[in-house]
Amino acid sequence: MSKASRKFKVPDELANLYDFANTLDLRRFTHHGVQHPQSDELSTAAGLAAWLAERKLGSGGKITPAMFDTALQLRSSVRDYLQCDPGERLKNKTLGRALNRMTQHFPLAVEVRDGGMTMRPARDDALAGLSAVVVEMYNAAANGTLDRLKMCASDECRRVFYDRSKPATRRWCVSALCGNREKTRTYRERHHSA
Repeated sequence: MSKASRKFKVPDELANLYDFANTLDLRRFTHHGVQHPQSDELSTAAGLAAWLAERKLGSGGKITPAMFDTALQLRSSVRDYLQCDPGERLKNKTLGRALNRMTQHFPLAVEVRDGGMTMRPARDDALAGLSAVVVEMYNAAANGTLDRLKMCASDECRRVFYDRSKPATRRWCVSALCGNREKTRTYRERHHSA
């Protein structure tokens, strides 16, 4: 669990998925006079290896260029899926096919352990740790919490956030920032055209 997932009270069972989706930071706004710098924690294979190791998901093996590309494609598919409105995700066949293609690279095996069953990566290479992200996504879809993981509706942000509101209808990661900017922009546009 990262500082960000703790700060925004993301449930532990979704922390790796949340953190993985947010390794790409596309925010491009100015806050208190400071321009937010865009970044990508996974800009290199070494960055991916460090991200996996930090979360104790890595085997320490070498990440090949093909493996690195697969990881970036998985992240892209996850972000595209989370960008879609939760009520439309399962209806969007294009998103479903793209996510299916990517999750096939991360097969899982069921394992009996400590009187229960768990899923573990069937891969045994440097990317095996990303299977934990796939498991979290599957479990969250099964128990309904995946619908609370969304992408901020602000085009200047695009951060993934966990919607803790009771009706699960939040649109922005932080209403006081992204929501306020969007509402102010809409207000100005409406009054400028009047």
